[in-house]
Amino acid sequence: MDLHLKDKIALVTGSSRGLGYATALQLAREGCKVAINGRDEAKIKSAAEKISKETGTQVIALVGDASLLDMPAKLIQQTVEAFGGLDILITNTGGPKPGPIEALDEEAWQKGVDMCLMTHVRLIKSALPHLRKSAAASILTVTSYAVKQPIPNLLISNSVRAATVGLTKSLANDLGKEGIRVNSILPGWTETERVSELLNARATANQTSAEEEAQRQVAEIPLGRMGQPAEFANAAVFLVSPAASFITGVMLLVDGGNFKGTL
Repeated sequence: MDLHLKDKIALVTGSSRGLGYATALQLAREGCKVAINGRDEAKIKSAAEKISKETGTQVIALVGDASLLDMPAKLIQQTVEAFGGLDILITNTGGPKPGPIEALDEEAWQKGVDMCLMTHVRLIKSALPHLRKSAAASILTVTSYAVKQPIPNLLISNSVRAATVGLTKSLANDLGKEGIRVNSILPGWTETERVSELLNARATANQTSAEEEAQRQVAEIPLGRMGQPAEFANAAVFLVSPAASFITGVMLLVDGGNFKGTL
């Protein structure tokens, strides 16, 4: 299927590794010009070089913490200055501190709100003037299946990411008349560095090993394994592409069937 992404311009935040990197790579394979972002200068520049070398597509590395107040506007502006516009915005962020409510102070909650809600708000708000000039404007927020089925020990993530789903659906309703599509992907357990960190934290708390915790989690997934970042990326790239032109306001689970509900 031709996704009609050649020469489209995309910004993917949180893309030096994991889901963001895999998505940026797949966009570049489809012919997109891609801006990628991360906090670590060496890592994000290395990621951009790898993607560009593999795909032959123009990729730029934007350094900065997207959860900081003024950074989203800078990232949007740098993308537009480099490529001349913006068609696709994928707002991907890291995960907040895990732990029970007694262990989470006001600072941890505020960082969680900034990372998992306000980063999306600020990026989208800054991008809208440019997306309104695109004939194929699309926004994708990356959240978690935790918004439907809370994950143990991830209280901040369970709470704040649910607000981003509300934001996504509201914007889909508001911006549809302008031809701007807004969707979200709710990934499940996927083999990323972030998941490794979470499994190590569980192992420490439960006095087990990361391997044991991974086996317990996989036992709950109907497909019998964790996902691969490329599987998430394939879904994400389709959703933001013109091939999905009549899809908006969707919260798509990419979780191997881990969510057991019907809605």
